[in-house]
Parts: sequence; structure tokens; C-alpha cells
Amino acid sequence: MKQNESIGCTVEQCEHHAKDNNYCTLNKIEVGTHETNPTMPECTDCNSFKKCNH
Repeated sequence: MKQNESIGCTVEQCEHHAKDNNYCTLNKIEVGTHETNPTMPECTDCNSFKKCNH
């Protein structure tokens, strides 16, 4: 898969990680939250995350 240089990512355990570089291979990601009132970056999540099978 081709890396998307507009989406940086360091989560190597994700199926969409570019493997050789710290980028995502998706064209678009969905960002969400697990908080009622998010106030810090730690309150947000990449809802496009998919655990690698290897």
C-alpha cells in the first residue's frame, strides 16, 4: 500500500501503518473521542485503527 504523506502515524501495530515509514496508508481517517467533553489530545482516538494480523 502507498503511504499518505498527509497522515503521519507511529502506531506500527495498525494494519494501515506504512511499515517502512511513519505514515498511514489510508486516504482518510476517522478521528473520534471516548470523552463527553474532550479537552486534551489524549481524549481523542483514531477510529480507523485496525490491529495487524501478524
